[in-house]
Amino acid sequence: MTERLSPGDPAPGFTLPDADGKPVSLADFRGQHVIVYFYPAAGTPGCSKQACDFRDSLAELNGAGYTVLGISPDKPAKLAKVRDEQELTFPLLSDPERAVLTAWGAFGEKMMYGKTVTGVIRSTFVVDPEGKIATAQYNVRATGHVAKLRRDLGV
Repeated sequence: MTERLSPGDPAPGFTLPDADGKPVSLADFRGQHVIVYFYPAAGTPGCSKQACDFRDSLAELNGAGYTVLGISPDKPAKLAKVRDEQELTFPLLSDPERAVLTAWGAFGEKMMYGKTVTGVIRSTFVVDPEGKIATAQYNVRATGHVAKLRRDLGV
């Protein structure tokens, strides 16, 4: 079982390429609140719904001081295609080696259609300005999750 993060834990640092291949580091956002969410595959129905929910809530989240970063094992070219198709306005980051997914506890065994499989665990984290985990949510649902997160954050 992959080690899971809890509130108060230091957020594991990372530098990953975005959809355009430019490096993005968690350290770039030090001093800000950051929502980091992990999803299985760009362009699939559930992942598109979740990404569009974040897109549609981005003005309110940004206005409340939250930056959003999405991370999946997809390559930058696929992320660029999905970003453009879905008109996403926040960074999608590529972790094909799954090293960051694993460090955050978002890759490992999960239940899917009643079977135990190994894969990306849909997860969302809020990192505080000091770089600590403020919120850690594992096995979130694609639909309705962003609305619940906004309620939890008071946004």
